[in-house]
Amino acid sequence: MNPQDELDALVRLFPNEQPLFEQAEHVSSASLPDPYKSLLAHNHHMTVTMEEYHKSAVDVRVLDQRLDENVYSRAILLLKTGTEEVVQFGIVRFNFDYVTKAVKEEILAGKIPLGRVLINHNVLRHVDLGAVLRITAGPGLAKVMKIEPGGITYGRLATIFCNQQPAIDLLEVSAPLL
Repeated sequence: MNPQDELDALVRLFPNEQPLFEQAEHVSSASLPDPYKSLLAHNHHMTVTMEEYHKSAVDVRVLDQRLDENVYSRAILLLKTGTEEVVQFGIVRFNFDYVTKAVKEEILAGKIPLGRVLINHNVLRHVDLGAVLRITAGPGLAKVMKIEPGGITYGRLATIFCNQQPAIDLLEVSAPLL
């Protein structure tokens, strides 16, 4: 995977008048500052990782979505439960061919974060970290995350294999923590 090509493909799913990023550059996991290194450089679900770091369950807010045959895409925020505090922005592209109808219906309902749905349904899964990114927020990302344009944060590109098939492509961007 070319990180820039994958990032561009995911961002193009939801065109925006205001660019999400001023800049997004691929960086090594070793160069990530703490706490981003522990939040992003791993092969686990971000839902669980964010909940552990923020000491709070998280809720999902679907910002936009589309269904193209059996491929579902959505732009989301994860928020600390019961608050408006954003902990993560994400874009997901999910090929439903590799999961059950029940998983598909729960994802489409948009009430529970993706990682939690897969865990609750005991879907055999593996998260493959593709790349970590140093991100300079553009006006689009700044608006949804309630941060200043030009602010620095970090994110990752990953693929989740469901039942040994590459089913989900992800862009996951942490709220700024430093």
